[in-house]
Amino acid sequence: MRKWIQFPRQEGISSRQAHADFPEKAIYEREIGRSGFFGPATHLHHTHAPTAWSDWQGPLRPRAFDLNLLGQQGVEVECDSPWSAPVILSNAHCLYRIWHCKQAMSKLARNADGDELLFVHQGSAELFCDYGHMQINQGDYVVIPRSTMWRLEPHSPMQILMIEATNDSYQLPEKGLVGPHAIFDAGMLDTPAINEQFSAQYSEQTWQVEIKRHNQQSVVTYPFNPLDAIGWHGDLSVVRINWRDIRPLMSHRYHLPPSAHTTFVASRFVICTFVPRPIESDPGALKVPFYHNNDDYDEVLFYHEGDFFSRDNIEKGMVTFHPAGFTHGPHPKAFAAGQAHKKTFTDEVAVMLDTRDALEVSEQAGKVENSQYVNSWQVK
Repeated sequence: MRKWIQFPRQEGISSRQAHADFPEKAIYEREIGRSGFFGPATHLHHTHAPTAWSDWQGPLRPRAFDLNLLGQQGVEVECDSPWSAPVILSNAHCLYRIWHCKQAMSKLARNADGDELLFVHQGSAELFCDYGHMQINQGDYVVIPRSTMWRLEPHSPMQILMIEATNDSYQLPEKGLVGPHAIFDAGMLDTPAINEQFSAQYSEQTWQVEIKRHNQQSVVTYPFNPLDAIGWHGDLSVVRINWRDIRPLMSHRYHLPPSAHTTFVASRFVICTFVPRPIESDPGALKVPFYHNNDDYDEVLFYHEGDFFSRDNIEKGMVTFHPAGFTHGPHPKAFAAGQAHKKTFTDEVAVMLDTRDALEVSEQAGKVENSQYVNSWQVK
């Protein structure tokens, strides 16, 4: 049995409430926390921004990748198979990829390494899988259970963020005091249907299945289409939900931590979704993400659409990566705008990945890195 060393103390000049009513002499608050906002934490008050570094040497640095530039740098992003999509970040428990799918898949896909999460950044398609048929659209999350056979028939060119829970499964977060229907009701999850479109693709022609296991591919050939189910019953299935169906937790008097926006959880990481919401209106409440040391998790943000209110010069289709081990938070312009309460509403949509284990940056991602991102916190 283990127990955190906890002994709440107060030293010097500080606020009594986290993220609100800061001391007059120190407008900068920094949270040092453990276990991703769920463990013990201390809130320090500073006279200078904790991210106001003047120089940075060494590999531990905030990084930004413009995935829109991958094709221009010789990285093959358009491919028939999801297993050929370029890896951006990875560790033993997670595989983070971007896939451009422009035409109907010629083979079925099957991931024997873990559950797959698709986030549709652009485009739409018909999805056919073991459980039937469904249409997927821009902004959809699609959870595909391990070893499910599936394929896509796009209506238009697609860009899909793929996050694999390696040797693991996706589950829903425990919602605690707010109850199981908060954020989104499980009744909002859509499942495939055994409908006319599904039965129309039954075939006695040869089909192949590309199976990924240990990141190696095997191809199995059938003299018929193996997506030939006529019905099913149970509680394991592909599920879909769109970010527009998410109703974020809000507090007009307190800036909630990212964990309040958790959408899916695996054993060693979480997926959070930031969607449009009102900005805190209480005069003493912090109105931008707080400076923090999340020293047990690496943090990754994929920017889907909107105005990313805590960042500067970030466009949709970009990814930021903040490894554990240093303080990060809003850019100076965003912090100043929050102090002035210039905006009353955020219109950003972003997908966050927080991993308990360190992520490795791929060679492909390095080709589209903005090397000046580390300097973007400097006051100019």
